[in-house]
Amino acid sequence: MSAHQQGTELDLSWISKIQVNKPAVLRRAEQIQARRPVKKEWQAAWLLKAVTCIDLTTLSGDDTASNIQRLCYKAKYPIREDLLKALNMHDKGITTAAVCVYPARVCDAVKALKAAGCDIPVASVATGFPAGQTHLKTRLEEIRLAVEDGATEIDVVINRTLVLTGQWKGSDFIKTSTGKETVNATFPVAIVMLRAIRDFFWKTGNKVGFKPAGGIRSAKDSLVWLSLIKEELGDEWMKPELFRIGASTLLADIERQIYHHVTGRYAAYHDLPMS
Repeated sequence: MSAHQQGTELDLSWISKIQVNKPAVLRRAEQIQARRPVKKEWQAAWLLKAVTCIDLTTLSGDDTASNIQRLCYKAKYPIREDLLKALNMHDKGITTAAVCVYPARVCDAVKALKAAGCDIPVASVATGFPAGQTHLKTRLEEIRLAVEDGATEIDVVINRTLVLTGQWKGSDFIKTSTGKETVNATFPVAIVMLRAIRDFFWKTGNKVGFKPAGGIRSAKDSLVWLSLIKEELGDEWMKPELFRIGASTLLADIERQIYHHVTGRYAAYHDLPMS
């Protein structure tokens, strides 16, 4: 039972005492990337698991209702049906975990998913994404409007001043980065974050989710991330309730790798249109 559930105040003073052994973290990051994360015969199953953890994302200034509609269709049908049939997975309801869009596009996403007869959650990057440097009142209003339009998950850009000055707040999920930075999801940073999640769970009984975002483009990358989650946090975290991958182009490479697994050849561009 967590401290919060028991009604006692959560003491976070232990956080200020944490020290990171940087050389050890870098060694662990090199180790996880150097080895083959999954045996070949299990790769297709792991790649399908990765699909179910993807927040399929478009965060472009030129997003329109039509490309949101294509994104939502792809979220519902992430892998070609004949490929899923070949793997005997066509009746398992495999979809991405969510679609992630700007607040102004939430209505388009909700409408498109409803038309597709699909209950995939709509996530939105509210609160002054990506810098988070807008007034609190504006940020809260942005969340309210996104939820009003049908978003059920909000990726909140924290005010990093609070972190840098040690003013910690609670969270359901923590995310490596906005995906809009020069450097985004890196393994050394992820290891530190995952061990913080583990420590927090041991101390409080509360499970916090984890979302790497930005620069995760290859199927191999997704396997490494899943392996890292399994090794650092265990099987309980290997599900969309506690693990998401924020990505826009990753799904296309996963589908290419599954195509190769099933057919023995690599897909031509026209075999697997992205949307």
